[in-house]
Amino acid sequence: MKTVMQVLQGKSNQATYTITPQATVLEAISLMADKGIGALIVAEGDRMVGIVSERDYARKVVLMERSSYNTLVRDIMTSAVLAVTAEETTERCMGIMTEKRLRHLPVLSGENIIGIVSIGDLVKEVISEQQQIIEHLEQYIRGE
Repeated sequence: MKTVMQVLQGKSNQATYTITPQATVLEAISLMADKGIGALIVAEGDRMVGIVSERDYARKVVLMERSSYNTLVRDIMTSAVLAVTAEETTERCMGIMTEKRLRHLPVLSGENIIGIVSIGDLVKEVISEQQQIIEHLEQYIRGE
């Protein structure tokens, strides 16, 4: 199993996007749409204070008939954020995400944000690892 750091290093886009708690939800959703991502880390300076996702938007803005223009990120973000270290395995991260029904998992070094992995990132990695195992087994069977 690979570590989360190896997954982060293998991502085509390694940028980690953040937004402040004082930003509007419209700014957050616009940034997510522009970058093609489903969540943003909410930060004050270098310190993570929450996470905001498309799911938060759907449940806490759209369904509650709030306005994206004047609702602030701090009003809809999840502030009790589960995070992992760069040394955590992909298997453990998938377990956490499945158990807690999360789609995004911030990666920290101490209190410093070093990245974010999505369930899609992890599934892609597991599929790649399984494909490599299959190829090795096929070579073994053929006697190569």
